[in-house]
Amino acid sequence: MSTLTFRIATQDDLHAVVSLLADDELAENREKQVAGESVAEEYARAFAAMEREHYNHMLLAESEGKVVGCLQLVFVPGLSRKGTKRAIVESVRVAAGLRGQSVGTALMKEAIRLAREGGCGLVQLDSDTRRTRAHLFYRRLGFVQSHFGFKKQL
Repeated sequence: MSTLTFRIATQDDLHAVVSLLADDELAENREKQVAGESVAEEYARAFAAMEREHYNHMLLAESEGKVVGCLQLVFVPGLSRKGTKRAIVESVRVAAGLRGQSVGTALMKEAIRLAREGGCGLVQLDSDTRRTRAHLFYRRLGFVQSHFGFKKQL
């Protein structure tokens, strides 16, 4: 694999991002499959809303001009921990053919670098309990499993 580069996604990247989100054994049933070059309107609306936020971006990893990984990176100011700003990482995906080749590691390290640069004192993420390989991956990056997560579908 050639050198990875990183950048923030634009509207033009939406098809590639949604394709990565859907290419996952746990998400394939909840993400709408992409038809041709178009994506469901829900994704376009959500991406436009993200673009309006101060810091809510899809970070992309590219190799040879092709999107090979993504994650959502959100900065959240807070009062707890003496006003510590948090970086929240969501929707981490790497192209199926490149998993296990350090793309995810490089992508996460770039997210952590951006979080530090953005004044965050903490990076946090949730991971589905069924993703045991992902849990090992996050631990190798220095993340500690410190909380139980809860969700309520609305």
